[in-house]
Amino acid sequence: MNYFKALLIFLCCGMHSISLFSQQKVKFDSLYLAGVPVGQISNKDLDEISGLAFSRTHPNLIYVHTDSGGEPAVYLLDSLGQEIGKISLMGAANRDWEDIAVGPGPNGKSFVFVGEIGDNAGIHPEICIYRFPEPERVQKSSQIKPDILRLTFPGGARDAETLMVDPRTGDIYLVSKRDEKNTLYWVSGNAFAQGRAVLKELGKFEFTSAVAGDISADGSKILIKNYYGIYYWERGSGERLEEALRRTPKRLPYIPEPQGEAIGFNADGSAFFTLSEKRYNIVPTLYRFSKN
Repeated sequence: MNYFKALLIFLCCGMHSISLFSQQKVKFDSLYLAGVPVGQISNKDLDEISGLAFSRTHPNLIYVHTDSGGEPAVYLLDSLGQEIGKISLMGAANRDWEDIAVGPGPNGKSFVFVGEIGDNAGIHPEICIYRFPEPERVQKSSQIKPDILRLTFPGGARDAETLMVDPRTGDIYLVSKRDEKNTLYWVSGNAFAQGRAVLKELGKFEFTSAVAGDISADGSKILIKNYYGIYYWERGSGERLEEALRRTPKRLPYIPEPQGEAIGFNADGSAFFTLSEKRYNIVPTLYRFSKN
């Protein structure tokens, strides 16, 4: 999305409440400190990273991917943003990969989920999510054939850039981007067994232009961001994700990046990280937001 168009949308819509099903005002909070740059992305092939997620099995390992037209591969970075490996997804295509998550899969193993969910023009009748188990060891280069879940939106095609996997249930959540009020969608993680499913609409937010989201590894914290804000919810034990999202979120400190489309908690939830695509000749920089 054009930067100035995004700014106009934010000015028109961004100051509204973003609580699901509610009109309450957003509260600013200092639960996390302001972002600190920890490293730059040196590989020019990674100028358009639009998703990041931390490993649950390898300390400080970050999975990232590039945007539309990029290689169908997941890149492995360390916590300073240095590239240390790449996993190519056999039989996959990168039409418009927009987000990535780590969550539970079959046999209790930790899996990586990649969202082929972008659709700027809203013309594709079907999207898909790729899934593969986290690698047992980090390699400079490897290949894997992923599981594929093909999805359709109720009511027709939608553009989405936010993918979250619930670590407590394995359920999959998407958030639309381009509608005036972004919509929360759900599908069971068990749908991979059938290979196809229709997403279920759960409700609408009062914000637009959602570009990324994540759930902490223990399932207790939730983040969703657009280009100009990061919003945070806490979730109680035994509470479904959509129930937590009905509460008024807290707004966390964030200085807008040139085109920040990636966010993720680290493994223990003590910090979250953001990363922007390259715009205006600004090199993509990995930022760490530590818990206050």
